[in-house]
This record gives sequence, structure tokens and C-alpha cells, in this order.
Amino acid sequence: MLEHSEPETEGSYGHEFIIGIYSTRANAEAAIERKRDQPGFRTHMDGFAIHEKPLDIDLWSEGYDRGWSDGSSTSADE
Repeated sequence: MLEHSEPETEGSYGHEFIIGIYSTRANAEAAIERKRDQPGFRTHMDGFAIHEKPLDIDLWSEGYDRGWSDGSSTSADE
């Protein structure tokens, strides 16, 4: 998986994008090369990260609750 992130700075929100999911590291590296001259990416080339993930398995095995900023939560089924 290829991601790009840029930290939040004063006057600017940070961001994190999943650029794509590739079958090989070489394909992910080729995607970085395709982005090299595009706006945003060209000035933040250090924001790219390649994460190797297993395929064909569930990475999330349980349900989830929505947590709210006040500490309360509700079931996603409600």
C-alpha cells in the first residue's frame, strides 16, 4: 500500500492519502515516480510511505463503536 502524508502546520491542515494498493514494491515505487512532478507531491516527496500488507485476509476481525469527542459512544448498529 502506498500512502502520502503531510503534517499539519500553522495555517495548514495536514493530510493523509492512500495513493494505491500494489502487488509489488516495484509497482509502488513506480507510482511514486509518476507522482514526482505533480502539484503537492513534488514539494513533499518525503511524505511517501510504502507499507507491505498481507493479501486475502481480514485485517479487521471485530465490529466497531463510534466514539465521540465527549467520551460517549454508540453502537454502529444504532
